Amino acid sequence: MGAGYDLELINLTKKYGDTLAVDRINYKFKAGSYVCLLGPSGCGKSSTLRMIAGHETLTDGSVVLDGFDVSTLAPAKRGTAMMFQSYALFPHLSVRDNVAFSLRMKGVDKPTRHAKANALLELVDMTSFAERFPEQLSGGQQQRVALARALITEPKVLLLDEPLSALDPFLRIRMRSELKRLQRELGITFIHVTHGQDEALALGDELVVMNNAVIEQAGTARDVWSAPKTEFVARFMGGHNVISLDGGKVALRSDEVRLDKNGLAATVTSVEYQGGHVALTTQTDSGEEVLALVPETDFYASPKNPGDAVNLAWDEGRLHRLLT
Repeated sequence: MGAGYDLELINLTKKYGDTLAVDRINYKFKAGSYVCLLGPSGCGKSSTLRMIAGHETLTDGSVVLDGFDVSTLAPAKRGTAMMFQSYALFPHLSVRDNVAFSLRMKGVDKPTRHAKANALLELVDMTSFAERFPEQLSGGQQQRVALARALITEPKVLLLDEPLSALDPFLRIRMRSELKRLQRELGITFIHVTHGQDEALALGDELVVMNNAVIEQAGTARDVWSAPKTEFVARFMGGHNVISLDGGKVALRSDEVRLDKNGLAATVTSVEYQGGHVALTTQTDSGEEVLALVPETDFYASPKNPGDAVNLAWDEGRLHRLLT
């Protein structure tokens, strides 16, 4: 494995009967990066994560960590740790004993494992809850305990399976910044599965977008969002129109579309006020839907209603040609 990488997937494949869930994926995860695996339900992202963790057998291919093929090793022997969506805390154990559990299984003495658990609880700001039981904690607090429990094994790679999905929207945003802070402090690779584009953009140094069992596009968060390579990525990541032009398809950011008397003829189909801008959905004469995000002040200087005729314009240099 090349220098600068600590996890590599080689021809990773998973079949469930006749169903191909993951199709010969090859990818190198940069050491110490926060990577978000994202895509719609059933795209293969969770199966990929579970194969890395050792909770799912591989049909073919290999998982290589620090130069060693760990594909056949038990989860606890791999150098990875997984934080589950359900948190899976033991209800009969205190917070401290939940965190220390894996060390207890390894035969580590009580003072040592408790000292280590206390250090992790401090890291996730849960020291004052060490004696409590899971049922006495909020969802966000349970998540912090689950995170500390995963980190106590000192993994080279932390795997997170939709860790924020059970939280309310306000707490989800708070926990995003917590996860990012922890990843930076620890300096280890985080691989985070999500179907939320906002979550992936907020957290990921790298995004790996999956669709139909393969990686559709991967790169920095900014590159994937601003320069989608395929129609799927443009539509899935949001913020882009996909327009047929000159025999091909192009992506155009919605905030690059403006109303201009010299533009393309279209009809307004819906108007939605979104605070700083107004989302104007239109249909062109050829039947294509184009979304324009019009600044609030511009819109109210000349308001539009469904059924109104408008003209759409953009700078040609802002069009981004897609692969067919």
